[in-house]
Amino acid sequence: MIERASHIHAPLRAIGFKVAATLAFSVMAASVKWLEGRYPVGEVIFFRTFFALVPVLAFAAVAGNMRAQLSTRRPMAHVQRSGLGIAAMFLSFIALSALPLADWTAISFAMPIFAVVLAALWLKEKVGIWRWSAVAAGFLGIILMVGEHLGLQAGAGVMSFAALIMLASTMFSACVIVTIREISATETSLAIVFYFMLACTLASLVTLPFGWLWPMTWEDGAVLVLTGLAGGLGQIFNTTSYRYGEPSLLAPFDYAAMVWAIALGFLLFSEVPSPMVLSGASIVIAAGIVIAMRERRRHKQLASGDDDVTPA
Repeated sequence: MIERASHIHAPLRAIGFKVAATLAFSVMAASVKWLEGRYPVGEVIFFRTFFALVPVLAFAAVAGNMRAQLSTRRPMAHVQRSGLGIAAMFLSFIALSALPLADWTAISFAMPIFAVVLAALWLKEKVGIWRWSAVAAGFLGIILMVGEHLGLQAGAGVMSFAALIMLASTMFSACVIVTIREISATETSLAIVFYFMLACTLASLVTLPFGWLWPMTWEDGAVLVLTGLAGGLGQIFNTTSYRYGEPSLLAPFDYAAMVWAIALGFLLFSEVPSPMVLSGASIVIAAGIVIAMRERRRHKQLASGDDDVTPA
């Protein structure tokens, strides 16, 4: 996210921007899937990150004071965050070429579940019974979603491997969230986003000698550019939503991505999610909302200066 310049309490506007962000990110994912693995993952990531810099930097320029926002005290922390993020993106795009869009989106919802576990182990955060219960329920939902692709119902093979790859990507994403918690005390949101996108762009260029392809049609070229523009716009909308509303208010609306994924999957790829995937996703979404609510309570206690903060 880019650093907020002001705080205006406008809940409906905040929710509108957050839902628009989920739509933009879903369009980005659908664009990657539309390419059907015809282009190397490194090439797709180059377009995703390079063209995302266009709207993000334009937005930052309008906001002003870009040099101060891009300054950093912890360059190696950005290297660590970028390495984890690059791994997550590579794995997620590989999985997306084989998984239905709704399944891919549903598995990504496991990220807050993993983040709670990592925060307890890595940052030594105190986690109470409510969040641990939500984590346990969330893992049940993950088993239901991934288990279908592992043959608990039907359909193994390529999708089985892709489901495990997406699960690994989600774990890396959770590591990213925990890392951002660590460095956000000294680093601006714009710096965190900018250096990550720059690192992704440079890392993807390393794969250039390994078989990049010139876009086969102008439609493919337009879709490749769209992956970046949609991702960048999603970043802007997501950032703007937090200018008008608190994270605890907006967290549940992240799951609107499932609605867009089901709609785009059906319209573009004739995909219909199975009852098991929908059931697992519902459990994971419910667990994520519980975690968000407990986080809100914990932060309110910290903000009030309560010396006896109850583990959430």
